[in-house]
Amino acid sequence: MGFDYKSITVILIAINVIISLIGFSNRDFMRKLIMWPYGVKRQQQYYRMVSSGFLHADYIHLFFNMFTLYFFGTNLEFIFSQLHLGGEAAYLLLYFMALVVSDLPSYLKHRNDPGYQSLGASGAVSAVVFAVILFNPWGAIYIYGAIKISALVYAVLYIIYCVYMGKQGTDQINHDAHLWGAVFGLLFAIILVALMNPEAFQFILDQLKNPSLFGR
Repeated sequence: MGFDYKSITVILIAINVIISLIGFSNRDFMRKLIMWPYGVKRQQQYYRMVSSGFLHADYIHLFFNMFTLYFFGTNLEFIFSQLHLGGEAAYLLLYFMALVVSDLPSYLKHRNDPGYQSLGASGAVSAVVFAVILFNPWGAIYIYGAIKISALVYAVLYIIYCVYMGKQGTDQINHDAHLWGAVFGLLFAIILVALMNPEAFQFILDQLKNPSLFGR
């Protein structure tokens, strides 16, 4: 039986919520699953690159990631299905590959630091968001639910912000994961179109021909 185009995103959200809730009340559980580059290198605990993506720091962190994943994820499932780009299989491949790829820069930077840890689905969520932006660059995005801009403008600002904050290193947010997840999602979608349905590039170009700074 095939999945409804919304079901995979809902399943991913459910898994994130269940694992995160367990982690909130069980510190030992969180300790075993969190991204710990030192442990990945010393003990070959490569599973942490995926398992950490289903943990969140608190309810707010969980809510905003899952809220974003629901709206963009359901759109991406629909796009991958309608444009014959691999459907749910391609969507799941993007999501799980993004979890790993977005953690690689942090691993390389902190693999000799026993005190560094990170968690969250932000790398995969960023990949989903930027894959959608490729197909709907002038769609409206509301920052903080109030400021309306186009998706492409948001993408540019997001990249600039991630690069700047990553260099500053003044907070506890893994901006490298956000940045590389976003870049991966965009590249994955472009390569997917090239391999599975090159004619879809015309659809993408047609979207770009009608710019809108503040989105539609």
